[in-house]
Amino acid sequence: MTWDLIDTESLLTDDERAVRSRVRALVDEHVRPHVATWFEEARFPVELVPELARAGLLGMHLHGYGCAGASAVEYGVAMQELEAGDSGIRTFVSVQGSLAMSAIAKHGSDEQRQEWLPAMARGERIGCFALTEPDGGSDPAAMTTTAVRDGDDWVITGAKRWIGLASIADVAVVWARTEQGVAGFLVETSRPGFTATPIQPKLSMRASVQCDVVLDGVRVPESVRLPGARGLKAALACLNEARYGIVWGALGAARDALEDAIAYAGTRTVFGRSLGQMQLTQQRLAESVVALQQAQLLAIHLGRRKDAGTLQPHEISMGKLVSCRTAIEICRDVRALLGGNGVTLDHSAMRHAANLESVRTYEGTDEIHTLVLGQAITGHPAFRG
Repeated sequence: MTWDLIDTESLLTDDERAVRSRVRALVDEHVRPHVATWFEEARFPVELVPELARAGLLGMHLHGYGCAGASAVEYGVAMQELEAGDSGIRTFVSVQGSLAMSAIAKHGSDEQRQEWLPAMARGERIGCFALTEPDGGSDPAAMTTTAVRDGDDWVITGAKRWIGLASIADVAVVWARTEQGVAGFLVETSRPGFTATPIQPKLSMRASVQCDVVLDGVRVPESVRLPGARGLKAALACLNEARYGIVWGALGAARDALEDAIAYAGTRTVFGRSLGQMQLTQQRLAESVVALQQAQLLAIHLGRRKDAGTLQPHEISMGKLVSCRTAIEICRDVRALLGGNGVTLDHSAMRHAANLESVRTYEGTDEIHTLVLGQAITGHPAFRG
């Protein structure tokens, strides 16, 4: 039995399949046996970080400074395999690599890159990306966090919310409004005035950590300002890196739930025959496979365009919109196929569906990405009245 009915396997190179196999093996050994417990206990497994680092997954798409320099498609298949384990594990890699490390690589000085990137690639230092604010949400331009120059230093005051990894991070990439516009700062979390409090309780992303952050007059030297980060576009460039990973990652969650449901349908007997022999079961599985494979074709296409240097931001928005919408519908549908057993942590569909409620919200909601596409189609931004 197979769900790859159009041989998407043939669209990957040997190197891409090798990356996928290596990450899948890591997930099978280090994630699957424990993920239900992590989810139930609402605990991010910090002990997993060295394994992710040894596999070259931290900042894997970056070049130099100890990073793997993987292609966009290689990065994509890795994210797909990680999220097949759990969205929280893929989110850690995304926050560390596509947000925090990417910000330093894109906008930092060479001294800042040398100081942070090799250690972050080795998993010895953890970073977070402090952009979203309690009253900002989808509108980062409404930022109220400020950085005021005081002699040779900057004093940062404000609050951030839903900041992944903040309570376990060594450094926060903090975005703040200055007299010259929005700027980024590398704020060590040990500095006086920096407080990160995990948000609890959560019904989603339980094997992960997101925090409220308070910056109460945090004083930092000029040397920690990211010299290339000029304006909000600098932060949004990092978000696009993370959004691209989600295009692939969400489909990993959907695939895992679907594979579990296919196996269940082959062994579960009702009314004297297997669940998989029933027409409505086959319809449900067929529709899920069609939707998944359509979304996978889009992900591969976007990956090829990213590797060619031709990928546009609105294309990433289309990918995230399609992948998240497709994945959550598949997980909900196959959960129903599993019946009552589907609400337990013995099966992955409901856990994935709960996680995907967060995944489709962060890095841009469905509505935001729809408006990005609308602007690309009409030429008119509809974000403000």
